Amino acid sequence: MSARGRDDGPERVYGRNPVRELIAAGRRPLHEVAVLATLADEPWLAGVPVVTRTRDELGRLAGSSDHQGVVATTDPYPYADPLDVLEGDGPVVCLDGAQDPRNLGAIARVAEGVGAAGIVIPRRGSPGVTPTVAKASAGAVEHLAIARVGSMVGFLHDARGGERVAIGADPEGGRDYRTIAWPRDVLLVMGAEGEGLRPRVREECDHLATIPMAGRVASLNISVASAILLYATLHMPK
Repeated sequence: MSARGRDDGPERVYGRNPVRELIAAGRRPLHEVAVLATLADEPWLAGVPVVTRTRDELGRLAGSSDHQGVVATTDPYPYADPLDVLEGDGPVVCLDGAQDPRNLGAIARVAEGVGAAGIVIPRRGSPGVTPTVAKASAGAVEHLAIARVGSMVGFLHDARGGERVAIGADPEGGRDYRTIAWPRDVLLVMGAEGEGLRPRVREECDHLATIPMAGRVASLNISVASAILLYATLHMPK
C-alpha cells in the first residue's frame, strides 16, 4: 500500500462551491483567492487573502472558462494513507481505472454525501484529484479522504484480510444488487468505463452486483452506478 502523497507546486481550484469548500475544510494552505471585483465583498470570503482580476485573467489562471468568477491558489491535494481510509467508518469506493475526471468528481460528491470512509484510486490509470475533479465534485473532495495505491489488486487483497467485504459492480455477471445484504463498511469496487472489472480485480471481490436495466441501453455511467450502489449501503435491508 502506498503512503500519503502530494504533488509538487501550487494548484488552482476554481468555481464558487469548490473554493468555498476549500476554505471551509481548511485542509490545504490558501495562498490567495482571485475574484471578479463584483464578488470581492462576499461574506464567505471574509478573512481570506483576496485579489481582483478580470474574467479573462481568471480564465487563464483556471485554465477554464468555467471558473464562475473565483479562482483559488492553494497547495496540492493532500492524499490520505490507504490504511487510514480503511480505518474510517462507512463504505470505501475502489475505482479501478475511472479515467474521466468528471466521473471521479461526481463519484466523490456522492461518496461524501453518503458518509463514505473514502475513495481509493490507482496511481496509474486515474486522473487523481485535479482542478476539474474538484469542480465536478462541487468541493466534496476537500472533505473526503482519497488515497492512491500502486496496485488495486494488492490493496483489495490486504483490505479483505480485515472485516470488510468487497462487492464488485458487474453489469452482466453479478447478482441483482437488491438481493444482496450490503454491509455499511463495504469495499465497493468499480471497474473502468466501458471495460468493467479487470480479471484479477474481479477475483478479489467476494460478490458481484448487477443493476437491472429495463431499457435498451446496456449499462449506466460509472458515477450513476456508483451512486445507486452507495445508497444501497444506507437503505437496503440487512
